[in-house]
Amino acid sequence: MGASHTRGHRLRSPAALPPAAVQRRAGVLVLGGGVAGLAAARGFSQRGVQDVHLLELEDQPGGNSRGHQLAGMPCPLGAHYLPLPGAQAHEVSEWLHELGLLRHELGRTVADERHLCHSPQERLFFEGAWVEGLLPPAEPGSASARQMQAFAQAVAQVRRDGARTAKGAAPAFAQPAHRSAWGPLQAALDAQTFAQWLDQRGLDDPHLRWYLDYCCRDDYGATPAEVSAWAGLHYFASRHGFHAPGDQAKGEAEGDDREAVFTWPEGNAWLTQRLAAPLGDRLHGGRTVLSVTEGRHDVQVLAFNEAAQQVEAWTAPLVVLALPLFIAARIVQNPPPALREAAARLQYAPWLVANLQLDAPLLDRVGAPASWDNVVYGGRGLGYVDAMHQSLRSAPGATVLTAYHPLPRSDRAALLQEDPAPWAERVLTELRPAHPDIDSRLQRIDLMRWGHAMAIPAPGVQRHPALQALRAHGHGSGSRLRFAHADLAGCSVFEEAFTAGIEAADAT
Repeated sequence: MGASHTRGHRLRSPAALPPAAVQRRAGVLVLGGGVAGLAAARGFSQRGVQDVHLLELEDQPGGNSRGHQLAGMPCPLGAHYLPLPGAQAHEVSEWLHELGLLRHELGRTVADERHLCHSPQERLFFEGAWVEGLLPPAEPGSASARQMQAFAQAVAQVRRDGARTAKGAAPAFAQPAHRSAWGPLQAALDAQTFAQWLDQRGLDDPHLRWYLDYCCRDDYGATPAEVSAWAGLHYFASRHGFHAPGDQAKGEAEGDDREAVFTWPEGNAWLTQRLAAPLGDRLHGGRTVLSVTEGRHDVQVLAFNEAAQQVEAWTAPLVVLALPLFIAARIVQNPPPALREAAARLQYAPWLVANLQLDAPLLDRVGAPASWDNVVYGGRGLGYVDAMHQSLRSAPGATVLTAYHPLPRSDRAALLQEDPAPWAERVLTELRPAHPDIDSRLQRIDLMRWGHAMAIPAPGVQRHPALQALRAHGHGSGSRLRFAHADLAGCSVFEEAFTAGIEAADAT
């Protein structure tokens, strides 16, 4: 199952199409129904523009935050959690307050605990047993422990040095990233890979390097050898820091509640469904956008209605391209140079997401109890989340496990193979050491293929002039096109996408 590659691949070699069978007009037309596009539509509606229409390639909106169901049990097809937003992501916070997920109480912001990840939150299958947390255990005084302490000190030093660079104007590291400080320190980090930065400091312990590899693939779909040192450190410095063994208790005592995350059985589809609902029949799924032509007085958009098999011509005085930049560069006629340059620079990570329907709980190995997030040390995948962990049911029963596999870009073409069996076997092979009975409990496995799941924050991407130019495009320039997508930040993060959508709707 998964995204309809045949629709998207129509753009590779556009064929001659019949004249448009339908003529439509909108006050604002948003192209793309992921988080950024849905947030942009919401932003325009809040600003009094009611005639906002949205075209989405897939039949359902949500982008890589879409949801699914197996045997009546909701589960995610992609993103599955949202950290508590920091101060810079104020648009996200304001919306979460509207949803009732956050509230003000005695001068503090308090989260609705029903929607926070329930305990136990995460565990690691390590050397034949489950241990709490995802950081491999290390004996006090061991080489692993010393290197983990050294990395924790390095992260803290980067945060301090970055704060001095910021001089109070902006945080050193924040989400969304374009609202954090940028100076020689950040630029130097962005000029090298995370692996190079670690090698320079002699941080080569296998356990530490496995964990950092896991973190980069989890957040970015790519390895430390592919992402920039800025991106690798930003993972920790913009949120909860890094606590070496023995320091976790200290972090908890300091009350760093940013480690708490919102999650639901269907993952972030819970959020995108609430973003999409107000659009009603102004959300048009199954539309493959073929071309966008900017004129003096309006913009013309040609889209193929997949259900009706006919071309639609839309006109609007303003169009928001909430699309991956490599797609936008194909469909915009006479694209601005910044779009061509940005699209050529960005690379995208493919993913495989597997939902496994089980008829009963799996037998557990010794150690930490079943958790929401369960990771196998040394695996190619990222483990699995248990969709029913958030259900509040009184007794364990049938469930769906969602397993995540970021893939090397060389595997992208293999995702198009018709036979799903090799991919299913890859997922099961990863989980059998921890769960020998998984084959006997498995009822069904649905494999979601993401050919271009997320942009990779490679060296030189953060604050690239072309991406900055696209973020500002249409704001005061007279252009009738605006761009809104997490690609503008060089990485696929909810706060980035949501903020980009709201900013696209801001008055010029």
